[in-house]
Amino acid sequence: VQLQASGGGLVQTGGSLRLSCAASGFDFERYAIGWFRQAPGKVREPVACINSAGDSLYWLNSVKGRFTSARDNGKNSASLQMNNLRPEDTAVYTCARATDSQCHTLSPFYDYWGQGAQVTVSS
Repeated sequence: VQLQASGGGLVQTGGSLRLSCAASGFDFERYAIGWFRQAPGKVREPVACINSAGDSLYWLNSVKGRFTSARDNGKNSASLQMNNLRPEDTAVYTCARATDSQCHTLSPFYDYWGQGAQVTVSS
């Protein structure tokens, strides 16, 4: 099982980035995919999740209306479109496979993690 996040970068406030999560080694369509982030000096926090049915949940109020998660089961990939980025969105973003088809907020419910993608938003 492998997950690989990509698409991070440096943008100015108000800019957009799209993170991708490429998955392999498992039946992708059966599992929920979560997105987490960790800012410097802070604990990792859940950002969003998309379940196997394609329903998205956004755990942070601050990203609602700005971030959109999606998945393409045919390509074994998930994405997180991030618009109107703010400096407080600066963090390392990671995708992770849930242990089942449903979304969860807690890390123990995710068993495989991709490497992080750095997102830096300058003011």
